[in-house]
Amino acid sequence: MTDTSTGTDWRAWQESWDRQQEWYMPDREDRFRVMLDMVEAFVGPRPRVLDLACGTGSITDRLLKRFPEATSTGVDLDPALLAIARGYFDGDERVTFVTADLKDPEWAAQLPYDSYDAVLTATALHWLHSEPLTALYGHIGGLVRDGGVFMNADHMIDTATPRINAAERAHRHAVMDRARAAGAVDWADWWALAAKDPVLAGPTAERYRIYGEHADGDMPSVGWHTETLRAAGFGEARTVWASPSDTLVLAVK
Repeated sequence: MTDTSTGTDWRAWQESWDRQQEWYMPDREDRFRVMLDMVEAFVGPRPRVLDLACGTGSITDRLLKRFPEATSTGVDLDPALLAIARGYFDGDERVTFVTADLKDPEWAAQLPYDSYDAVLTATALHWLHSEPLTALYGHIGGLVRDGGVFMNADHMIDTATPRINAAERAHRHAVMDRARAAGAVDWADWWALAAKDPVLAGPTAERYRIYGEHADGDMPSVGWHTETLRAAGFGEARTVWASPSDTLVLAVK
């Protein structure tokens, strides 16, 4: 897990990303557990998985620890997060990483396989607006084999419940503020550390050229996601896990 040529401890970077994400989502492991439960239920313990918008490979890491005979293709555009992923999984023949822009209509042409048992993603597609997300769901519908699954765990906002939304957000941010005061590293702090690292400084500068500070995508409702997935060719789609702020939607081909 340590790059002997640079001295970079990729495991430490992987773990620091996990801790930073958990500051925002203390129930992050719960969604991963349910996601992998559903993978096993539908396609068994040796799945071919597409880890969509994979980041550092958080889903792939948990997938392979639970299912050692699985294979994973990670796709992302972020050069810094992909550098961590490639360093962390270096030498693991079960894993392939692809640099691709999910808004590019031809992104799937770079994948090593034409179809997958499961396509999984978490806390990533809210970076996209509804129109490109609809197009992406159409591509995913063509990649998942019959009987396979797609799962997306993300922020999905129900605008019909403004008081519930406001109370949940206020409580969540109060908890985050207390954790921040106790030393938790947030998004901005984590990227500031990456920018100072000799190996990650270049990829971090490049990711800011690509994304800026943060994308401003949409967060449509659960109903929008399930309806759009059915229109993309999935036979069934519904929630299989939810927290007060996030939802895991499962679609079956």
